Amino acid sequence: MNEIQVFFVTSFFVLWGSALVGAFLRKRQRKVDANLSENLGVILPATLTLLGLIIGFSFSMASGRYDQRKNYEEAEANAIGTEYLRADLLPAADAAKVRPLLRNYLDQRILSYATGDEDQIRQINVRTSQLQSALWSAVLAPAAAQPTPVVALVVSGMNDVLNSQGYTQAAWLNRIPINAWVLMFAIAICCNVLLGYDIRTAKKSILLLVVPFLVAIAFSLIADIDNPRGGFIKVKPENLRSLAESLRPH
Repeated sequence: MNEIQVFFVTSFFVLWGSALVGAFLRKRQRKVDANLSENLGVILPATLTLLGLIIGFSFSMASGRYDQRKNYEEAEANAIGTEYLRADLLPAADAAKVRPLLRNYLDQRILSYATGDEDQIRQINVRTSQLQSALWSAVLAPAAAQPTPVVALVVSGMNDVLNSQGYTQAAWLNRIPINAWVLMFAIAICCNVLLGYDIRTAKKSILLLVVPFLVAIAFSLIADIDNPRGGFIKVKPENLRSLAESLRPH
C-alpha cells in the first residue's frame, strides 16, 4: 500500500470510529429528549455544511497547486529549449560545452519528476546542482571574454533555466498547511460523532458507514493531488520529455 491508500484506510476507520462513539453515547442515554433531537436536527446539517465548505476550499487549494506545478514544468521546458537554441550565439567551442550539459541537465530534470525514492531524489538534487554550476560557468567564461549584447542574451537565458528549476522546486514544496488538515479532521470527527448520536441514524448502523467513507475518499483525493510524489495523480514531465526527444537527433 502506498501513502494515499494508507491515508484513506486510516481516515475511514478514524471517522467510522467517531460515528460509533456517537452511537454508543446515544445508547447509554436512556431518555431521548425531544428538544435535544430537534436541536441536533439543526446542528448536524450545519456542521456537515461547514465540513463540505472546508473540503471544497482545501480541494481548491490542492488543485491550484497542482496546476502551478504543471505550469512550471512547461516553463522549465521552454527555458531549456530556448537556451539550447541560444547556444548557437556562443563561440563554437563554448557552444560545444553548453549543449551536452543542457542535455544532461534535461535528463536529470525528467528523472526528478519520475522518481519517488528519497535516496534517488537526493542524488538527483546533487547532480542537478553540479550541472547548474557547470552550466553557469560555461556561459560566464565567454561573457567575461566578450561582453556583448548577444552573449548577454545567452547569459540571460541560462539565468531563466536556473530560475525555472527553483520555481518548480518551490511549487513542489508548497503544500496544504498541516493546520488546515487538523481543522478538517476535527470538523469531520465532530460531524461523525453527531451523526452517530442522531437517533435517526443510530438505529440504522449501515448509515454510519456512508459519511465516513465519502469523507475519507474526499480527504484522500485532496491528499493525492497535494502530494507531488507519493500519490496516483502526478505531474508528468511531458514537455520535458518532448524536448528531450527533439534534442536527441542533434
